[in-house]
Amino acid sequence: MKRPVLKNKFYLYLTEFFAGMSVMAVELGASRLLAPYFSSSQIVWTIIIGTIMIAMALGNLYGGKKADKDPNPDKLYGRILIASLWIAAIPVVGKYIILGISALLIFSVNSNFLVIAGFAACMVIFVFPLFLLGTVTPSLVKYSVDSLDDSGSVVGKLNASNTLGSIIGTFVPTFISIPAVGTSVTFLIFAGILLILCIVYFLSLKVGMGKIKKVPVSILIFTLCCVFGHGNSFAFWQKDLTYEGESIYNYLQVYENSDRVVLSTNVLFGVQSVYLKDRGLTGMYYDYAMAAPFMAGISEKDNFDILILGNGTGTYATQCERYFSNVKVEGVEIDEKITDLANKYFELSSDVKVTTYDGRAFLNAIDEKYDVIMVDAYQDITIPFQMSSVEFFTLVKEHLKDDGVMVVNMNMHGDEEGNINEYLADTISNVFTKVCTADVKGSTNRELFASNNGDMLSRFEFNLSMEDDDDLINMMDRVKADLTAYIPGDYLMTDDKAPVELLGMKVIDELIQNEVSYYKKIYERDGIQGLLDNL
Repeated sequence: MKRPVLKNKFYLYLTEFFAGMSVMAVELGASRLLAPYFSSSQIVWTIIIGTIMIAMALGNLYGGKKADKDPNPDKLYGRILIASLWIAAIPVVGKYIILGISALLIFSVNSNFLVIAGFAACMVIFVFPLFLLGTVTPSLVKYSVDSLDDSGSVVGKLNASNTLGSIIGTFVPTFISIPAVGTSVTFLIFAGILLILCIVYFLSLKVGMGKIKKVPVSILIFTLCCVFGHGNSFAFWQKDLTYEGESIYNYLQVYENSDRVVLSTNVLFGVQSVYLKDRGLTGMYYDYAMAAPFMAGISEKDNFDILILGNGTGTYATQCERYFSNVKVEGVEIDEKITDLANKYFELSSDVKVTTYDGRAFLNAIDEKYDVIMVDAYQDITIPFQMSSVEFFTLVKEHLKDDGVMVVNMNMHGDEEGNINEYLADTISNVFTKVCTADVKGSTNRELFASNNGDMLSRFEFNLSMEDDDDLINMMDRVKADLTAYIPGDYLMTDDKAPVELLGMKVIDELIQNEVSYYKKIYERDGIQGLLDNL
């Protein structure tokens, strides 16, 4: 059979280029597909990279064996065609598979749920298409090398083509397609590129109409995937969202009811920001953190400076401005799109200056000192290690005034010895002389207050005595009742060693088991039907 398109090796290099590009695009898309359900921690990235390497290695072995036994390019482009359609189907069925696997495992797995569920989801969704794309390089080597005299040059060009494609496949999804059109359309774009590559090949065949018939069938399947998979809804069971979209860093979801507007960056875990329409207290950890200004002498000072690392949509900034007339609030938020949502849906005051930057990098770049620095950059298991080390908290201390107070929102308090909060509190105690904590009622949050002012607590009571807002006074009385002096241990996290992901995963496992224990007992007693009756 004549294959004019392969007479020039350029088409083979082009195939290698697009295969490499698509592999990296799928890898980055995989991280965004999994993040709303499993977080975007280093653990999840490790699972994705490891799974993809398994798929590529197996594909290389299989592709080399098939190229030696049956060096037919029709079969290679058939495999690429199947891979393209599989990738196109991911936006249609991927989120359902993830939730289905999670639902099955959550009743049978007692530990390492995120690892096992994430790995299982990756194996089911991504291994097969990337296995097929892994067959490309050994097959193309077989078709490209004419003699040993030029084999090195040809293989070098193929590898260079693959690498260049991988570079583009790395940058385009992250900086262009995912922020602009979302994860689902990104999968469709790169699936479409592979599909076009295969269509050109099969249409170039002079004979073999059976193979050419693959073209309209493939186009039909791809079109159906575009119709049913172009949406960006990860929480597909929620139909009344005010906003749902993606940024470079996060999945973003805004929903509201008659009394509040809420931001969530994860379908399955928690709330990141809240705006109350009646302008009152939230009843959440932001209220507990309001104790920090009193500890730092808010009622004694004419000018009071607050810095928030992890500003989100500005819940804490808004509350500080509402209740204190002498404050100047500044925020740092790495995700610019969240700040845009803050201005659009959460009525963040224009007086609050928000810098789009990493919190630690911001502290390194400025000389200012503050009365209160709030660290609120921890999100479920995705605790930035660079903002959990003794070096970071030393940097925070250097940017506090002599009587300044740091407040840290630790959003996962566990019961096991050596949990993530013990590590954080011990690390902070290595930097500050006075540390106390308060558990937030009805949540998994714990607020930690730290200062080098030994009179922090007595100052809290003195400044609170000058407050005249009854709601705030009642809230602070509740905080005062829950405050406990922290007795430090020997756990320490440094820039060199801060295993925050593993520690966080243990707490997540504990929280998940506590949440599902009731339903697990029903399942064990009454089976699936009993479980369905109680949902």
